[in-house]
Amino acid sequence: MALPDLTPPSRTRLTRVLSVVAAATAASFALVGCGGTPAETSSAPAASSASPASYGEISVQYSWIKNEEFAGEFYAYDKGYYDEAGFTAVNGVSGPDTGVAKLLSGTVQVALSDAASVGAAIAEQDAPLKIIGATFQKNPFTILSLKDGANITTPQDLVGKKIGVQDSNASVFKAILAANGISEDQVTVVPVDFDPTPLMKGEVDGFMAYLTNEALTVKLAGYDITNLPYAENGVPYVAETFSVTDEYLAGNRDLLKAFLIAEIKGWTDTFKNPVDDTVTLIKKHYDEAASAGGTESGFGTLDPEKTKLGLEAEQALISTDETKANGLFTISDELKQQTTASLAAAGWDVSVEDLFDTTIIDEIYAENPDLKNYLPA
Repeated sequence: MALPDLTPPSRTRLTRVLSVVAAATAASFALVGCGGTPAETSSAPAASSASPASYGEISVQYSWIKNEEFAGEFYAYDKGYYDEAGFTAVNGVSGPDTGVAKLLSGTVQVALSDAASVGAAIAEQDAPLKIIGATFQKNPFTILSLKDGANITTPQDLVGKKIGVQDSNASVFKAILAANGISEDQVTVVPVDFDPTPLMKGEVDGFMAYLTNEALTVKLAGYDITNLPYAENGVPYVAETFSVTDEYLAGNRDLLKAFLIAEIKGWTDTFKNPVDDTVTLIKKHYDEAASAGGTESGFGTLDPEKTKLGLEAEQALISTDETKANGLFTISDELKQQTTASLAAAGWDVSVEDLFDTTIIDEIYAENPDLKNYLPA
């Protein structure tokens, strides 16, 4: 079978964890520049007298390029949800970036990050950060294998195998071993980049991947694949987290409440609107960012088929029994505990209280219970 052209390279979000934390360490949380990535802006007139408030302009760091991972944000722009919430502009800044250093510097006010990035900064540097909600209820990492190859279906199947692991993801890979009682000397770790070609060539038995990205790349190349999701095998944690500094949270609760309501409305549209309409919307925002010279310009043309599959994969990570009962972005007490336990297995000790403050999202649904209804009738 011919191997696909994998240029530009695929991605895995935790590529950014250790490097960004290290950068924040070296800088001692000093100010950092916001880089050269063009921002997406929601422009609106100043709030009218009928508006509940006017919050002005904020900047939001995206964890990755402007693809399907931010479909809810794109609806919030195009449907005017940010405008209705009282913002004159919401500047969406393309990644890749965990947002940790930019939050600490004040360059951005909100970061769409992940529990590992934020937890590592808190555990290693006592960074004053909080997760106030989470889009992904499930850890999106997986050990990817080929059905006609190693076909890794259980953690014990990892024993004796060669697994491709990126250097920056080594700690998280160790966590799935530790969670399942597997010693590190029972597995051969092969250093790889984020291109899954070594798996397709048979150079490794398994490959640390993202359910919404590399797994789809290999599947679309014509291979039958097997996933061993971290979330279902001892390493559950939240991702695509809404993260802020403690100081910003304390001084801007009403602003953050308005912002999260706009986000809930946007992500509700991703569930209620036809998938082809959402793909068209994503392509529009991706193309605009690429044309402006953003990070997206290095990733070629957006593949509609992979985008559609990515949306489906994301919805399985976003919509759970928890969110169906309590609303999008909520995080149960059980999942908070599971998240901190997963981080501890990766070597980052942080308490639930230090990592999470979900009081705003709880207030939103107490005051607006109709927002819980994100699924089609």
